[in-house]
Amino acid sequence: MSQEKFKVSGQDVVKKIKEIIEEGNATRITVEDEKGKVIAEFPLTIGAIGLVFAPVLAAIGAIAALVTNCTITVEKKD
Repeated sequence: MSQEKFKVSGQDVVKKIKEIIEEGNATRITVEDEKGKVIAEFPLTIGAIGLVFAPVLAAIGAIAALVTNCTITVEKKD
């Protein structure tokens, strides 16, 4: 398993997560605030990307709007 980290502004978190999901090889995504506190952490499975995932993105967007910068950590299959 490999990890990749992205630093994004709070307003771009949902957009970046959608890009990561579209790539299709991520297994887990963690979103942290600028102090390293975990805001959201969730596994990605084929079934979760559809209907179940839309409310998760909405919740992350609402939380991320309250912080200036976030770090997104993506775990990927090798």
